[in-house]
Order: sequence, then structure tokens, then C-alpha cells
Amino acid sequence: MSRPYASRNSSSSVPFVRVNGKIRAREVRVIGSDGRQHGILSLGDALTLARSHGVDLVEIAPNATPPVCRIVDYGKFRYEQAKREKESKKHQHATKVKEVQLSPKIDPHDLSVKLAHAIGFLCEDMKVKVTLKFRGREMAHTEFGFQVVQKFLADIAGYGHPDFEPKLIGRGINVMISPLPRNKRAKSPRPTEGGDEVPVSSPARVESQRPASPVPVQKVEKPAPEAPGASGFTNNPFAQLELNR
Repeated sequence: MSRPYASRNSSSSVPFVRVNGKIRAREVRVIGSDGRQHGILSLGDALTLARSHGVDLVEIAPNATPPVCRIVDYGKFRYEQAKREKESKKHQHATKVKEVQLSPKIDPHDLSVKLAHAIGFLCEDMKVKVTLKFRGREMAHTEFGFQVVQKFLADIAGYGHPDFEPKLIGRGINVMISPLPRNKRAKSPRPTEGGDEVPVSSPARVESQRPASPVPVQKVEKPAPEAPGASGFTNNPFAQLELNR
């Protein structure tokens, strides 16, 4: 009934546990497969009890005094452990962070484009990291950079709030913006027909941004040119001239 040690290359996230003959304690506290307490037994008696049930003796609390072991099928035990690990990972929410870069001399149109991108990210429950970098002599007037960042935060206040005040780190200003809760967040600037928000990369939004089909233009037929005169010219000035003989 002895089981080998777990392989180091095993991809399973279940921590290694001692089973059967790998248990080092002389005495262990035994819990039956039905949850009933068997008390403190010697390791030999605990192994004999596990073999009589046709299952394994698994050490579940090695740091206890004495260690706690459970009579259970080791394969079933590993399956339950892996299932619990998987369920716990489902409840972990991975937060995505998007970065928006600004400059002290940014054009108002470019600033509005950056603002629209940041609003789209916040509406998709993403965090936005705003970075403003100074170049050359711009470091002599960092107040202009702070004015740009403060204006950006004021325009985006309906969709997110800064986690901290803008800070000057090195040659740039950094600030992290977290999205507001959905019930407190302003309505997305590009909703669908039903009123739901449309993600930035959704097919409906891409379809709405396509240009309309061009309107067909009617062709105007030109009048046919007059037949040329006898002299071979279209506008002959001597056509109406009578010759005296």
C-alpha cells in the first residue's frame, strides 16, 4: 500500500503529502473514512486499519502533535484537493491595467482621443495608468504637466477615481485610475440600442464606425455634337456667305 513520492515535474498544484509507509511519526491520530475518530494509534496499527478497509493512510496535518492522518482513497483525496484549488482560483479576479501616455504640450484633439480611450477602458472595468513624461528642458516647468494631468482627471471623474494624487517620479508624472462601481458610473458615451454599454473592441461598435455607402450619382448625358459642314469645320464662319458670280 506504500505510495512513491510525488514527481518534481508534476504539473499538479496539490501539495505533497505523506502516504502509508512514507509517514515518519511513530504515533498518529486517526480519522476514519466516515469521519469517526479512532484516537491515537501507533503507525503500524493505523496502517493495518487502513489496509483492512482497502484504502490508504494519508497524513493531512503533519505539524500537529501527534500528526493527524485520515483513512481515505489517495486518488480520491488528490482529486478533491485539485477541485478545491480550481474553485478557489475561479473567485480570484485578475485586474487588467491599461496605460495612457500624455505630454505637457499635448494637442487638445489628442487629449480628447486619449480621454475617450481611457473612458472605454474604465467602462470595461479595467484600471488606467496615466503617465506624463517630460523631455529636455520641460523639467524646468513641471507645473504645466500637473495642469494637464489634473484636467484629464477632472474630465474622467464620472467614470473613475485616482487611487492616489499624481506624483512626480523621475522625469514623469504617474497616477492610477480605478473604475467607479457600475451603479455610480456615468453612462457610456456609446451605448447600444437597448441601453447597454458596448465594449471598445465589440463588433457592434466596429460596425457603427464604418462609413455609410456612397450615394449613386446620376450621369447627365451631354448633347450630341452637330454634324460638321461641307468644309469639314464644325463652326464655319463662311457657311452663310453667298458668293456673287
